[in-house]
Amino acid sequence: MLKKFFKKLKKDEENMNEVEQSQETNSDSIEESSNLKKEEKCITTQILDSSDKSPSFFNKLKSGLLKTRQGITEKIDSLLKSYGKVDEELLEELEEILIMSDVGMDTTLKIIERLRTEISSRKITDTSEVKSVLKEILKELLQTSKSNDLDISTPPSIILVIGVNGVGKTTSIGKLAHNLRSKGKKVLLAAGDTFRAAAIDQLKIWGDRVGVNVIHHQEGSDPAAIIFDAIQAAKARKIDVLICDTAGRLHNKKNLMNELSKVFKIVDREFSEAKKEVLLVLDATTGQNAIRQAQTFKEVADITGIILTKLDGTAKGGVILGITSELDIPVKLIGIGEGMEDLQPFEPNEFVEALLSEN
Repeated sequence: MLKKFFKKLKKDEENMNEVEQSQETNSDSIEESSNLKKEEKCITTQILDSSDKSPSFFNKLKSGLLKTRQGITEKIDSLLKSYGKVDEELLEELEEILIMSDVGMDTTLKIIERLRTEISSRKITDTSEVKSVLKEILKELLQTSKSNDLDISTPPSIILVIGVNGVGKTTSIGKLAHNLRSKGKKVLLAAGDTFRAAAIDQLKIWGDRVGVNVIHHQEGSDPAAIIFDAIQAAKARKIDVLICDTAGRLHNKKNLMNELSKVFKIVDREFSEAKKEVLLVLDATTGQNAIRQAQTFKEVADITGIILTKLDGTAKGGVILGITSELDIPVKLIGIGEGMEDLQPFEPNEFVEALLSEN
């Protein structure tokens, strides 16, 4: 089992820089500008789709986690059915399933050790009882010392969105703005990612489509100056929630630190009365690389929550367990589809039930 894991780990480490560079390169490329019309069409489609009658959120979540369920749940069900009793060999195979599903080595060992203790204390011998105990453990694991809810109930509020290019920052901001506006919130956007090709134009497209104004300067402008102007506009217009995009370039952590530090100082000085959320956007499809990105951003920013995107497109949804367990940062929003309504608040118990439910 460990041989397979270390082989996978070695491959992940070899590809880590390539994956992160690919994320930023894909978003920084000139091609991004030529794809603006395509994105505009996609956004329009999402808005139209969002008006359709949809299934319950639980069923939507269950459907969105299909690939992860195939990678974890179906394998666990098959494993439990193949054993006549609970023994150490079963636990070792369960451990392998979790590790290979990007739950992470440390988190997996924590889960298995807790499961072993519960099985012993409850004197469980029937494999059919293991899954319910596992659910309990995962639900507790996803509970952090901080709330999973966005702290924006009292206006004014400001949300600073950080993350590497390519993880879905702009899309998440647009969908979040739409969701808040649909709840009656007055929302304003700030295009603080001034270094990425077409980032400003993309955010303006989202703003136009969801009916939200965007404060922006020219490409290459000082992000802190844009945030300053956005804060003044938010005050003057009595905005409920100001959502700020920021640049994210991990290949130069010093510049990233300096840039974010300037932005945070502006916020603290000019908008001290506002509730503040710092949301890190991570791409679930990158698996363990998402945790590495979170660790880097945690060094330079006081992250209050995670937006985990593209859960519907990956079998690596188990990474959500590692993020919560290893970093003690609550996941606050998850992306489970392409539709406008598919960025939803994260609810740990509902997530575990959807993940480990029967087909």
